[in-house]
Amino acid sequence: MDAIGFAYLGAGIGAGLVAIGAGLGIGKLAASATEATGRQPEATGEIRTTALIMAALIEGVALFAAATCFLLQGK
Repeated sequence: MDAIGFAYLGAGIGAGLVAIGAGLGIGKLAASATEATGRQPEATGEIRTTALIMAALIEGVALFAAATCFLLQGK
């Protein structure tokens, strides 16, 4: 296997790890938000807003990491 093959393999593994990490992060976030809403129903709006912002930040980091993997694949 040559260097380009390893680059493709590394990009695929990296993108897969990014997807797994983002999925685990958002799953943990949703679980915590659901538990917090159950404990304090009066704070549902604030919890939902915070959870959505944090999910967007997690997805943003995952998008940048996946894009970096695919950009490094081409070099």
